[in-house]
Amino acid sequence: MAEVDFSIGHKSYTLACQEGEERLLKRAASLLDNEAQAILAQAGRMPEPRLLLLAGLMLADRTSALEDRVASLERELARHKTNPQRVEVPVVPESLVEAMAELAARAEALAQKAEDQLAD
Repeated sequence: MAEVDFSIGHKSYTLACQEGEERLLKRAASLLDNEAQAILAQAGRMPEPRLLLLAGLMLADRTSALEDRVASLERELARHKTNPQRVEVPVVPESLVEAMAELAARAEALAQKAEDQLAD
């Protein structure tokens, strides 16, 4: 087993974890320490159990808010999947297509006539 050293608030800890999980444990400890440091900055020194309790509650509150947001976004995504936004592609009217084709044919005829006159 691997051991990870870290500190939370004003106390150092060493905790064993499975090989390869050191980074995850350090990240979790860092999150808890950030909350503890914020509490200490506001309230000053306090007993370790109270500090850990408050820091844990702060993280739980943040986690709860994130879970609510994820649930809301998942509902919105499901709604979009079941009822996708309708995208309308403008359709060129057939009469306009015919008029454009006629104009193109006239332009080609004029270009051909101009080439023929320049060749003479």
